[in-house]
Amino acid sequence: MTKKILIADDDINILASLKYVLAEEGFDIVAVTTPQAALENITTQTVDLVLLDMNFQQDTTSGAEGLQLVAAINAVDLTIPIIVMTGWATIDIAVEAMQAGAKDFIQKPWKNESLLNAINTQLALASIDKKAQRLSQQNQLLTSQAHPANRAGIIAESPVMQELLASLDDLAKSDMSILLTGDNGTGKSMLAAYVHGVSRRAENSFVPVNMGAIPESLFESEMFGHVKGAFTDAKENRIGRFEMAEQGTIFLDELANIPIAQQAKLLRVLEEQRFEVVGSSKSQHADVRIISATNSDLLAAIAAQSFRQDLYYRLNTIQIRVPSLSERIEDIAALARHFLHSFSVKYHRPCPQLSTAAINKLQQYPWPGNIRELSHLMERVLFTCKKDLIDASDLVLTDNNEKIDSLDQPDLTMDDIEKKALVKRLQFHRGNVTATAKSLGLSRSGYYRRLSKYELD
Repeated sequence: MTKKILIADDDINILASLKYVLAEEGFDIVAVTTPQAALENITTQTVDLVLLDMNFQQDTTSGAEGLQLVAAINAVDLTIPIIVMTGWATIDIAVEAMQAGAKDFIQKPWKNESLLNAINTQLALASIDKKAQRLSQQNQLLTSQAHPANRAGIIAESPVMQELLASLDDLAKSDMSILLTGDNGTGKSMLAAYVHGVSRRAENSFVPVNMGAIPESLFESEMFGHVKGAFTDAKENRIGRFEMAEQGTIFLDELANIPIAQQAKLLRVLEEQRFEVVGSSKSQHADVRIISATNSDLLAAIAAQSFRQDLYYRLNTIQIRVPSLSERIEDIAALARHFLHSFSVKYHRPCPQLSTAAINKLQQYPWPGNIRELSHLMERVLFTCKKDLIDASDLVLTDNNEKIDSLDQPDLTMDDIEKKALVKRLQFHRGNVTATAKSLGLSRSGYYRRLSKYELD
């Protein structure tokens, strides 16, 4: 992407010379002659580097105007590297400029090679700093998870999954938006990460976002970021999810749970590929690939006016249904063994084997909770089975038609009761998270916090 350099100097001959040299190197140049114009550009445009004179009309020797402008630019955006220039170079002005926040100092007349080296160095350092900030926030916000980058990382022996992966391999070559549908626990997030891992964007970030877990009041801040002081609790600049995913992939999970008021803001970003950080009027480019997922009926949500039709079509360039575990019987044994091995490593316990009878029982079970339910079962049986071979009798599976245990058992703790109530209410509303949270008198974020507490998310 072409880098934009802002040049501020009151000498039009200097501006013309710099514009010629830098344009030849492929930079996009904005030239201004006053500190006021420079600051206005900084606050309204995305600028990658500032090259500014230390002296303007008011004072041609002290560098005071330049020092004031450096401080003003840093107050707006600390991430923009500033290189200052002056024909009255003294060590004192150089020191003051660096103390005020300038990154480098060039004396007039300059040598083109030295100037270009200084500019390229500062652009490279700024890129490294920004990437480090992104990674730092990703480490804070995202669960560390090994995402599969090739088929070897995905268990897919069944014909239906082989066909699905072949389709995803083709789609990964494009940038089109993909909507993954299917029941809870079928592995939609893993498949989204797989598409990213085999795409041309694989070297950049994969940023998953649970749309139901973001409080509506913080939607814009979480998705687009904010600047320090934008609101009461904004004590430092924050990079949003779209900026984290720049040139990579953003995965919008639980898509149906985006509040209707926020859907228009998301739609605008997808249509224009631009967004504004909260508290800034500066428009930023969004070069991201969108993969989204839901277990809800979006067409029914559109009919109920809880989901925008235009957003649906923007996200649904192609729709892929992820099969339930009961539709991929051939994968169940391999998945069960995989989970047993993973949990045995995690908990430093011996890994038992599955008997033929146990595998048969697993393959006959309908798996209403899909892969997530199978994972929880294997984690549990690793502790409950004290033998080297897991038999069918060691697998405690509740028939899909049986009711969940009553809430009035005398030995249940309050946590047990709340957990069972959450599950029963979600089943009653057929997986509709918004309806479930509302029926319990909870906000969506409060509901998701409880799911996370009981490892139901």
